[in-house]
Amino acid sequence: MASLNKKQKLFIVRSLAVFNTPQETVSLVKEEFNIDVTRQQVETYDPTKRAGKDLSAELRAEFDLARKDFLDKPEHIPTANLSVRLKILNDLVYKNSRNVRAVRGLLEQIAKEVGGQFTNTSKTQLTGADGQPLQPQHVTQVVATPEQIKQVLDELQGKY
Repeated sequence: MASLNKKQKLFIVRSLAVFNTPQETVSLVKEEFNIDVTRQQVETYDPTKRAGKDLSAELRAEFDLARKDFLDKPEHIPTANLSVRLKILNDLVYKNSRNVRAVRGLLEQIAKEVGGQFTNTSKTQLTGADGQPLQPQHVTQVVATPEQIKQVLDELQGKY
């Protein structure tokens, strides 16, 4: 079991806080610090796991903060951005240009992304033609004199 310094521990805690698996975190630690750690050792830095129940208050607070930031700000995830997704799909189209079936599926996916099929926004018309207020479609205009209105009201009051 490798002995870790504070920087390495924080790296592991932050990696686990953004939902990387212990195996992914092991690979990231090897890549970043060139040290070998085990999955079991990494799990001791995850307070949501039984192995991490004794995690120090400082590292637990860092985990909670990193998890909160990750969940509150999805725009920091590259693929949450439409432009990034479209670039990735575009690259895949050119990479698989000989596979007609894959290209057709990718082009359909691009059309869905651009068309807003995967968003929760609704498109409503707020103004009419030339910026004028919307005109209700089923409105009947009634022209009546004050005497006619009084007569109708008297009839209605007589019935009820």
